[in-house]
Amino acid sequence: MTVQGTLLHQRRAVEMTLDKGRVKSVEAAAGNGTRHHYIAKGFLDLQVNGFQGIDYSGAELEVGDVRRVVDALAAYGTTRHFPTIITSSQERIERNLAIIAQAVASDRALAYRVPGVHVEGPYISAEDGPRGAHDRRYVRSPSLNEIEGWMRASNGMLALVTLAPEVPGAAEAIGFLTANGVRVALGHHAGSSAEITAAADAGASLSTHLGNGSHAVLPRLDNYIWHQLGENRLWASIIADGFHLPDSVLRVFSRAKGAERLLLVSDVAPIAGRPAGRYRWGEIEIEVHEDGHVGLADTPYLAGAGHLLNHAIAVFARATGWSLSDSVRLATESPERYLGVREKPAGADVAAGDPCDLVRFSWNPAIGPLQIQEVYAPDRSYVGEAQHAGGGAR
Repeated sequence: MTVQGTLLHQRRAVEMTLDKGRVKSVEAAAGNGTRHHYIAKGFLDLQVNGFQGIDYSGAELEVGDVRRVVDALAAYGTTRHFPTIITSSQERIERNLAIIAQAVASDRALAYRVPGVHVEGPYISAEDGPRGAHDRRYVRSPSLNEIEGWMRASNGMLALVTLAPEVPGAAEAIGFLTANGVRVALGHHAGSSAEITAAADAGASLSTHLGNGSHAVLPRLDNYIWHQLGENRLWASIIADGFHLPDSVLRVFSRAKGAERLLLVSDVAPIAGRPAGRYRWGEIEIEVHEDGHVGLADTPYLAGAGHLLNHAIAVFARATGWSLSDSVRLATESPERYLGVREKPAGADVAAGDPCDLVRFSWNPAIGPLQIQEVYAPDRSYVGEAQHAGGGAR
């Protein structure tokens, strides 16, 4: 199989040969016909709650659903993701971790496509605002026995846990998780400066969707958003969908954290990709609006996101003035560096011998998201959403 396009980071036209799940060769090609089609590594999303009606936290989750989500995301350029299980009962979290682990064990190709699992909660703030759309009934303090249960159920796939630094036992839980190779993020919290510092001291390394999962009104200077921006040991993940954060906030966050400590996530909701209307998500009623964003029904509050990383990259680039190349890195290189799996130097492009993990896309900066043309993963190839008849641009 051959692929033609312009390598995004080097801005050179190439013709690639793909064979047996790897890039066999990369040769120079004429620019005509390739200059408007970029090639980059597939996107890696550390926060996917589900997609197109499949809920990673739901009671109905089945082994086959994992592959279905993987394939559905790929049409939008996301070739790897972390299934994210939100606040629920211990039994539900363990059950769904085990189902995801079973799916990966039964489909060897998924080990690359699903490199880890993210548990967001249940050790979060119970307050309205910071709690977000998480079910208050299941919010609780950390239990090392429960965390050990997650590790067993996930068969080693537990890779990221989001918790609140102010809950009793947070520092001990952070230390235990990091000692066992699990990264810890702060999110859905109302922690003080001292509590955020203590969490970083214990090993916390990320702020989950910084700026969201927070109170509507905060002290203008002494608040947990500023404290996390100022804590240099914390990376920040952000949702750049045009709804979760204003453009001015994207600019401020990007300047405070810079390319070294910033990454994009979708936080896409299970109901994303469905037609506009009202739906149930667990015990809550949510609404998919005409513009694609997802909110708690009859409230101004968001309930996850309705757009994917091809949308977020474009929104971020337009809002901040960052180049397309640098913006794409926030969904490719940055999550890899955060996870400690980045082997290439910054800005390195695709080379012979690499896994076949590529997305070919075009973009008009004046409008819309990245238009995904084709996606090539080690186990299969996909037609991008831009080539589907009537395909949406979320």
